[in-house]
Amino acid sequence: MKIAVVISRILVGVLFIISGLIKLNDPLGFSYKLQEYFSTDVLNIPFLEPYALAISVFVVVLEVVLGVFLLIGYKPKFTVWSLLAMIVFFTFLTFYSAYFDKVKDCGCFGDALKLTPWESFTKDIILLFFVLVLLLGLKHIKPIFSNLTTTVLALLSFIVSLWFGYHVLMHLPSKDFRAYKIGDNLIENMSIPDDAPKAIQEFTWTFNVNGETQEFVTNGSYPSVDGEYVGVETKILKEGYEPSILDFSIETLDGDVTEEILMKENLIMIVSYSLEKAEKDGLYKLKAFSDEAIKMGYTVIGLTSSGEAAKQKIKEDYSLNFDFYLCDEKALKTVVRSNPGVLELNKATVKQKVHWNDLQDFHLEELPSAMLDLNFDLKAELNAIYKLDQGIREIYFAKTLEEKNAMAVDLNLPTQENAGGFMKLWNEVDSINLIKVEKIINEHGYPGKSMVGEPANETVWYVIQHSSKIPDYLPMIKEAATKGDLDQDLVAMMEDRYLMQNGKAQIYGTQGTTLGREADAINIIWPIEDPSNVNQRREAVGFQESVESYGKRLYGDDFEFKNYTLKEVKQLDKNNAWLQDILKDLD
Repeated sequence: MKIAVVISRILVGVLFIISGLIKLNDPLGFSYKLQEYFSTDVLNIPFLEPYALAISVFVVVLEVVLGVFLLIGYKPKFTVWSLLAMIVFFTFLTFYSAYFDKVKDCGCFGDALKLTPWESFTKDIILLFFVLVLLLGLKHIKPIFSNLTTTVLALLSFIVSLWFGYHVLMHLPSKDFRAYKIGDNLIENMSIPDDAPKAIQEFTWTFNVNGETQEFVTNGSYPSVDGEYVGVETKILKEGYEPSILDFSIETLDGDVTEEILMKENLIMIVSYSLEKAEKDGLYKLKAFSDEAIKMGYTVIGLTSSGEAAKQKIKEDYSLNFDFYLCDEKALKTVVRSNPGVLELNKATVKQKVHWNDLQDFHLEELPSAMLDLNFDLKAELNAIYKLDQGIREIYFAKTLEEKNAMAVDLNLPTQENAGGFMKLWNEVDSINLIKVEKIINEHGYPGKSMVGEPANETVWYVIQHSSKIPDYLPMIKEAATKGDLDQDLVAMMEDRYLMQNGKAQIYGTQGTTLGREADAINIIWPIEDPSNVNQRREAVGFQESVESYGKRLYGDDFEFKNYTLKEVKQLDKNNAWLQDILKDLD
């Protein structure tokens, strides 16, 4: 019995300490596992979910401390009975999750070692046996040090465990076992190698053959049976390869953009699994940090499972200058044990990861794309102008008055009693926007990429393009493009519009118009100078499509490009006063 107690004492004590330390390294992760157990789908005790973190810390600290107590022989009776209570509790949980197939991973060893529910239950049964040995041989458990030393060691184990748990909660786990750790490539961790082993399944098919129910077993192929199909059951004989990341995706309202985002260089991901539950102190810190990162040339995005209303509220409340994308809550809780937390990725490889408490330790370097003079207040003002400029046009082309008014409310614009009122509102918005951008130009010059970043650098261009002031500002627009503050294709569009408005042939084929009315109306690309070389000129300034493809995108797949002369255009619409006026010199 003495030998059995010694073996059991060492085995149980060491295993409890190792298991406890692994979970104490990540008490937040263990709390998520407890929430899964407490949920209505498992134990149906959801009232305990808000206390999952406190219970998590208590359990893992107790697990470590009891392991130490057992090894040093501190209060044997209390220790062994406590170990028995704990192992009985764990055995119940693992049996429940295994028998009812509720929780796929018990979390016994955190993310360091994944056990199936039945493996976990088997482990607990073995531990229960050794704890019972300790209970039967309780009189053989003696302290290995003096009473004072034993008491001091017991107290130290408790204090150190509490400190370590607090430390990792205020920072991050000291050892990261997850598939999002520094050095891991997320794309690789989501991929399945070509030579990966496939799952082996057994299919049991049920058929009614001549009034008798018969079963046929295959590896997946449909059996050749002369009978009526009843049903099929599948059984996995051997699991196939499973990537370490299964449920991570980055989405917008338009769809999945995971690979596009992850493959960016110098990407800062700010993760908040729930913006509603995010630490306010952390959100306040994000403002200064994210602004500095953007200035240094990094691409900054947010990931959250929260809805659009919460995203917009947080952006406005904390004046954040980056956008949030949608991601699964469970995945984000796995990415970083902090709400919010911050990662740096370079082509999907994690380079840095910090808790919001440690943002001062996040290293930002000045990249070649740095914009140290970025003016965030001006950027925000230009974004608001751009939103109105584009929004009023979307309102005008909406089909119903209800749709138009709903969009107007979203833009804080007055609703209208009839569709015609939006044409007047359109003109008012354009006039107000023009006044605003002219004031900005007078104070700052052209607000280009180096001053406001992208796409805010295009706002002034849009407003001028939609006004009668193109002749006044075209030289400034060209100069901005020469300095790299504006893309050349936008200058080309403005130059073409200027030429069209003055009755001259355009250069790049960017401007179209509709001639005639109703049934006789035709869509055309405004006449082009030297049309045979127009596509080369378009490519040279950055356009990605030919003038022929551009015409189809504007007017539909049935559109056939034809380069009209200015005289032909004048003849095609003799009742168009504007057209006849700008082409009057052709008489």
